Amino acid sequence: MTLDTPARAAAPSVAAGATDAASGPPARASQPDKNPFSPPELQVVPTKHWGRWIFSALAIFVAAQFIWSLATNSLYEWNVFGEYFFSPIVTDALVLTLVLTLISGSLGFIIGALLAIARLSGSPLLNSLAWSFIWFFRSVPLVVQLLVWYNLGYLYPKLGLGTPFTTDFWLVSFDTVTLISSFAAATLGLSLHQAAYSAEIIRGGILSVDQGQLEAAAALGLPRRVRFFRIILPQAARAILPNAFNEIIGLVKGTSVVFIVALPELFYTVQVIYNRNQRVIPLLLVAVVWYALITTILSVAQYYIERHYARGSVRVLPPTPIQRARFWVREQWARLDDDEKPASGTPPSDAKDTRS
Repeated sequence: MTLDTPARAAAPSVAAGATDAASGPPARASQPDKNPFSPPELQVVPTKHWGRWIFSALAIFVAAQFIWSLATNSLYEWNVFGEYFFSPIVTDALVLTLVLTLISGSLGFIIGALLAIARLSGSPLLNSLAWSFIWFFRSVPLVVQLLVWYNLGYLYPKLGLGTPFTTDFWLVSFDTVTLISSFAAATLGLSLHQAAYSAEIIRGGILSVDQGQLEAAAALGLPRRVRFFRIILPQAARAILPNAFNEIIGLVKGTSVVFIVALPELFYTVQVIYNRNQRVIPLLLVAVVWYALITTILSVAQYYIERHYARGSVRVLPPTPIQRARFWVREQWARLDDDEKPASGTPPSDAKDTRS
């Protein structure tokens, strides 16, 4: 009887254990104990940029007010603007502006490259001559240069080749007034003026290349021509391009100065028209919009050319505006899909935790 009593006493405990196992573990048994030494959870509050929002709202208000005035102010005379925007006389003047920019920019950067090389050369004579050229043409205003070239015939009625230090042009001679026309004076003035600034831009870009690149190229025994065109110039292009495009854009607008020699470029033509019909603002808007379009095209070209030469400095090229627009559209479509189904990475509210 003494042995049966413990057996009977153990039976209820075994039954109780079986009942507890069947009913499952307690609700808190599957969760790990919380570490009392863990830091408390912090609520992340985004920074509120009140100043940025205020100035953005003011900028939007001013822009909206200006656009509203453009649409409602009848003094802009948009019908006159539309009449002359594509008129033949304006488009011919626009073509002349582009031709002047192309010729003057090309000659300016070619002469500027030669001047930059002369400034970097070890020859004191070439260095001094290049420095003197740059100093003179950066000192004299562009308008003065144009007037001097246009009136060069007053100083030298004839130009030609013949006996040195005399005016005996027995080989060939030209009448200066006939030789230097309005177009020639404008081309000379713009090209030489641009060459002085381009020389310093190119020289600065070449100096920005690490000296070790020059030493390594020389140690490999590469010829100087190969060193300059294949190693130095591609690396210098990244520093040259932003300032070079800035000069080209300035040259497009700088062609408006040649009205001083009565050359019918865009601004001069617009002036002639509004002096006849007294429609000053609409005709000036024609010139403004054309200049803005040219500047926009050059800015887009600058972006893609700079992106091309950035391949040697960054591992991944930045996305283009078109690529950014495509990514934004894909992102918006993905958000629309996420509104119809639970967001990826977050389980549904009724989903069960399947972790062991």
